Amino acid sequence: MLDLLFHNIGISTGSGRYDIGVKDGLIIRFEPVGAGEELPPAQETIAGEGRILLPGLVEAHIHLDKAFLTEKSPVAAGGLAEAIAVTRALKSHYTYEDISSRATRVLERSARFGVTSMRCQVEVDPIIGLQAMEATLALKEKWRDTIDLQLVVFPQEGIMQRPGTAELMEESLRMGADVVGGIPYNDCSANDHLKIVFDLAEKYGKPVDLHIDFSDNPNELNILMVADETINRGYQGRVAAGHVTSLGSVARDHALQYAEKLAEADLQIICLPATDLYLGGRQDEQAARRGLTPVKLLQAAGVNVTMGTNNIRNAFTPYGTCDPLDIALLLANTAQFGTTVELAKIMEMATSHAARALGLAQYGISVGANADLVLVQADRAEDVIIDRPPRLGVWKNGKKKSEMVVEARRF
Repeated sequence: MLDLLFHNIGISTGSGRYDIGVKDGLIIRFEPVGAGEELPPAQETIAGEGRILLPGLVEAHIHLDKAFLTEKSPVAAGGLAEAIAVTRALKSHYTYEDISSRATRVLERSARFGVTSMRCQVEVDPIIGLQAMEATLALKEKWRDTIDLQLVVFPQEGIMQRPGTAELMEESLRMGADVVGGIPYNDCSANDHLKIVFDLAEKYGKPVDLHIDFSDNPNELNILMVADETINRGYQGRVAAGHVTSLGSVARDHALQYAEKLAEADLQIICLPATDLYLGGRQDEQAARRGLTPVKLLQAAGVNVTMGTNNIRNAFTPYGTCDPLDIALLLANTAQFGTTVELAKIMEMATSHAARALGLAQYGISVGANADLVLVQADRAEDVIIDRPPRLGVWKNGKKKSEMVVEARRF
């Protein structure tokens, strides 16, 4: 007997109707309706009329330790440097309990919106020490039955210009952090910064996740250095890069050439539209740039591009609902994805493309995949992006975690 059967259900990647069965936390049946085989018995059957089943949403890039800082300092940033400075001033007053409380608010909201996997950037430096890492490691364990958390050791203040940071990063990896982070544009030498990051990743067998080229300057292209380093070290498919907005200011013929390099390195590019649009293009007095990485151009070259929320209500981004579908709609608007086919690509960026960027195994809606699922009220797949409909139910490994998220946009 099945634990759960979705009968006559729609999915986000097609127009057909399906019967999807779950047993012991896995999808074991995925058949078109009317395939001929009699439906097996199930402990619970959910009728699919007017409903679509999604794989669990994947939050590819978020800062839990910086969430809701506008409640502590309502100052709006005038640019990236000011956002970093404002946050640095607040950081010295963080406590373990404060970090845990603010992060928990994000996790609770994200779970109800259908997030089942999340990669979190966790700041480690001499200012904050290991407080944020300790707090998020505890949350990773506490939330493991609801959201799979990947923790990135993130040196926001730089590595070389903040002596002691490299040692704290290594200690974080020994404590159980999952990914080595980096931010070469905020350090003395981008090349040396990247060498430290990749050396740590190789030593501990971890993937890499970078903040990089967050500017409108077409000559700031450290991503090419990352591509070379990735290929030289045989790290293809294991390196993610967030922002990469400077590539959006590069002349198209050169951008096409660079995109081929990124595809060769199998870099995972994470567009962060809420932050990139808010902070980008501020020096343009007319014809202001969008401040986004060139999503369509990269995808056409074969680069895996996904998206992330990045920040929730702080100096970097004074907005945020914790719903990845809000970010998906924002990106669809600003990157000009409007057709049915293009909206399907946006949906994939919030699900399968993000799962690939995070290296998630057994992901998706197929036989053998983990039953991380989200049921939404929608008649057509494209309406999932346009309407961001209520989440009628959320399952993690086949176990129901949340339902009827109608009022979830209120904090």
